[in-house]
Amino acid sequence: MADENMTMHNPPREIAYSPRRAAPFLSTSARSRPGLAPCVALVGCDGSGKSTLARDLVSLLDRQAPTKSMYLGLGTGDLGRRIGELPLIGGIAERYLSGKARKAHDGPEKRLPGLVTALAMYALSLARLRRFHKVLDYRRHGVQVITDRYPQAEVPGSFDGPGLSWTRKGSALVERLASRERALYAGMSAWRPTLVIRLNVDVDTALARKSDHQRDMLEKKIAVVPTLGFAGAYIVDVDATRPYREVLETVLAVLRRHGLNA
Repeated sequence: MADENMTMHNPPREIAYSPRRAAPFLSTSARSRPGLAPCVALVGCDGSGKSTLARDLVSLLDRQAPTKSMYLGLGTGDLGRRIGELPLIGGIAERYLSGKARKAHDGPEKRLPGLVTALAMYALSLARLRRFHKVLDYRRHGVQVITDRYPQAEVPGSFDGPGLSWTRKGSALVERLASRERALYAGMSAWRPTLVIRLNVDVDTALARKSDHQRDMLEKKIAVVPTLGFAGAYIVDVDATRPYREVLETVLAVLRRHGLNA
């Protein structure tokens, strides 16, 4: 256990976060809903320790109250790696999908992808929606939830937001699909989590932990994560470059101050 002096010497910075610009598609009445068990969202760049922290927090919190974890990302990285392991065509297919994914997250001057790619991205968002409904189901039945990532409707791209950018042009069908996908994320993000733990790392730390990731994509994520407001949720910043045990103890102290005991 980390001693109390260490924790007090490096306390997490807690802020009631207000985004500098309101997301136009978010309901201004979004708020934590009464009658639901707590939901703690772990957000941050790849390599910030979200998955490990979610697993350990559930193990500790579940001793006091029913607690589940839920992954709310798309899982496209793992999917691409599994495809890459296929004999003969795996490498070619993985490179093709990776190229399509990178183009999908280009700036607003780029066009939306073709219909086949757009449908695949929309299907991944529907799968995320099903997992999000499972989170709500847990909470309605009194089970507190720790989520690895949390959907947002503020920024499109590989930042747990819509995969299809509503600011870009494309065919009429794909633009309509982008609008429908945006509505999915607006609906999910309106269910504000009880608490957001934002795990902050620098790009070198993230790359050291995720050596199979690309530096430019990690840099984009590190730049975008601090701009996300999660519908006005209460956000706590934690320095995740520190040794893992210190990070775990810091987060546990934050949760205790918010009524979640391990």
